[in-house]
Amino acid sequence: MAVINGSRHGVSAGVSVREALGLAVLFVLSVVAASINPDEHEFSLWWPAVVLAGLGCSALAWRRRHPFGVLATAVGCGLGFLVLGFRESPLVISPVLVSVYAVAALTDRRTAWAAASASAAVLVGAAVARAPHSWLDPDNAAMLAWTALPAAVGDGVRSRRAYVAAVEERAEHAERTREQEAQQRVAAERVRIARELHDVVAHHIALINAQAGVAAHLAERRPEQILAALEDIRDTSRSALDELRVTVGLLRQSGDPVASRDPVPGLAQIPALLASFERTGLAVSHTRRGIAAPLAPAVDLAAYRIVQEALTNVRKHAGTDRARLILHYHPERLTITLEDDGGTGGHPSPEGTGHGLIGMRERAATVGGRLHAGLRPEGGFTVTADLPLRPCQMFGEPPRRDGHDDSRADCR
Repeated sequence: MAVINGSRHGVSAGVSVREALGLAVLFVLSVVAASINPDEHEFSLWWPAVVLAGLGCSALAWRRRHPFGVLATAVGCGLGFLVLGFRESPLVISPVLVSVYAVAALTDRRTAWAAASASAAVLVGAAVARAPHSWLDPDNAAMLAWTALPAAVGDGVRSRRAYVAAVEERAEHAERTREQEAQQRVAAERVRIARELHDVVAHHIALINAQAGVAAHLAERRPEQILAALEDIRDTSRSALDELRVTVGLLRQSGDPVASRDPVPGLAQIPALLASFERTGLAVSHTRRGIAAPLAPAVDLAAYRIVQEALTNVRKHAGTDRARLILHYHPERLTITLEDDGGTGGHPSPEGTGHGLIGMRERAATVGGRLHAGLRPEGGFTVTADLPLRPCQMFGEPPRRDGHDDSRADCR
C-alpha cells in the first residue's frame, strides 16, 4: 500500500517545538506508569523503563515519514516492557497507540486494521506467553480495545481528510469549468456580434458605394436626377445607422440605458431589401414556392441575413445586373436559393475563405441548417441554404426531410 506523504497534509518534515513537548510529556507518562507497582503501592524508577520509553517516544518523531518502521519500533519497545515484567497499561504502551493512529491516518483502512491487529496479537501473545494461564485476563481484553481505538480514530481522520480534499478539488474544478464556460460564451457572443456588424456594414456600404457611382454618372449626363440618387444614399445611410444602433445595443450592460426595441429584421423585410438593391441597378426576381409558414425568430433573422449577404456578394462581385431569389417552403424547412448569371472571375471562393460566406455558413449552422455556395455549370454563382422552421442547434441534429409534420420533428 502506498503511504500518503506527510507533506501532502501540510506536515513539516522536522519536529516542531509543540510536538517535541508532546513527546516529552508522553515519555514522562510512560516512565511513570511503568515505574508504579500497584500491588506494593510503591514507585521505583528502573533504567530499562527509561530506555524503552525513550526509544519508543523518540521514534515517534519519524512516524509521518516511516509509519511502519516507527510502529515496529514501538511494538518492540512494548514487547520489551511485557517481557521484563512491567504491568500492562495504556500509558506504558502509549508509543504503540500513537504509531497505530499514524498508520491509520496515513494509509488505507485495510492496512490500518491489519497493523492494529498485528500489534495487538504481538502484545497479547507476549503477555499470554509470560503467564500461560492469563489469556482470559481482563488486561488482555483491554489491550485489544486500546489497540483498536487509535486505529478507528485514525481511519476516521483519514476519511475526513479525503472528504475535505475531494470537496476542495470539486470546488476548484467547478470554478475552472465556470471560467471556461464564461470564456466560451464571451467568445461566441463576440463572433455573433462581429457577424451582425459585418452583415450590416458590408451590405449598406456596398449599396452606398453603388449609389454614389450612380450619382456620379448622373451628375455628368442627367444632372436633374442626381437629387434622387443622393436621397437614396441618404436613406441607405440612415438605415445603416439604425441597424448599427440596434446591434450595438446588444453590447450594453445592465446599468446602461434601455436598448432599442426596433423589430429584428426578417423575411417580411425582403421586399424593402430587394428595392434597395434595385435602386443600385441590381434587379432581383423573387419567387415563392409552397405554403409560407411562420419561422422562429432566430431562423427568420438568419434567413434575412443570408439573403442580404448573398445579394451583397452579387452586387460586389458578379458583374451582373440580374439575380434570382427563390424561397421554397417545405413542411419542416425553408430552402433559400439565390443565383446569378455573372462571370466567375470576381466571385468569392466557393470554399468560403471570405467573411461573407463564412458568416452565412455560421448563421445556417447556428439554427441547425446547412448552406452550400458554388459556381453554376452554366455560368454564374449560386447560394443554397436549408433552414429548419424551428432552430435545432442545441440538439446537434439536422432537420428531418421525410415530410412528417410533427411539432417536435425538427428538434428531437
